[in-house]
Amino acid sequence: MSITSFQERVESWLKACFPITVWSNRAERTHRFLEEALELAQANGCSREDALALVDYVYGRPVGVPDLEVGGVMVTLAALCSASEINMDEAGDGELKRNWDRIETIRAKQAAKPHGSPLP
Repeated sequence: MSITSFQERVESWLKACFPITVWSNRAERTHRFLEEALELAQANGCSREDALALVDYVYGRPVGVPDLEVGGVMVTLAALCSASEINMDEAGDGELKRNWDRIETIRAKQAAKPHGSPLP
């Protein structure tokens, strides 16, 4: 598998911040992605009702193929960033830098969360 520079840098941060059981856990990473996606939608004015309607819509359809869905996420995120006048690369780099600066806080939050729960 070939990965991008940004993905490599995020993986380096994950390995520095969490044990392998956390950084490589697909369910955990999926829940954190969904949390961030919902926070972005909320920040852009998406209502709870619209979010729930979309959950029902998506879960009423056949399960997708992860590689294809990643492509869809990347294209729609880039489009949303353009519509919102946000530089996607700068936003990602800024958040990664911020995460490096707060590893201890992030570790403490991870240690305090209910294990096996999708909630942070």
